[in-house]
Amino acid sequence: MLKIIAHELQNTAKMEEPAEHIRTGDGFVVIAGEYNHSIQPGLSNLMDHYLEEYFFRPASIVSYSAGGFGGVRAAIQLRSFLSEMGMTTISSIFAISKIGESLDEAGTSQAIALTKRVGQFLDELEWYEEALQRQRFEKGNPF
Repeated sequence: MLKIIAHELQNTAKMEEPAEHIRTGDGFVVIAGEYNHSIQPGLSNLMDHYLEEYFFRPASIVSYSAGGFGGVRAAIQLRSFLSEMGMTTISSIFAISKIGESLDEAGTSQAIALTKRVGQFLDELEWYEEALQRQRFEKGNPF
């Protein structure tokens, strides 16, 4: 029993560094590949480890898949998931279909449409970051 408790304490200490990054972030870009038409288990498990750290911060969703749907089935579920985590999601979803053809090995876009869309996508996230940051600063969290 003592060994299990020591292991849990060690893992808790390791999780504090990411927690601090989450707490100090003004917004998040959540990148999710589609896994069995849903959210990847590792992503939901990691995010479930934290909660208050996400409150009243915006999130944007980037989804991808090998097929033509660009992971949108996972993105739609992720939107609900993030909402339950206390986050506001921006209205745009940045879906990347045929990921193997859309990005090269270095992650550089091979699709002109992706390059055009990314600026507007990030501008929307920045707008929400600034608005929610201002509210947290001026009024604090509502609870």
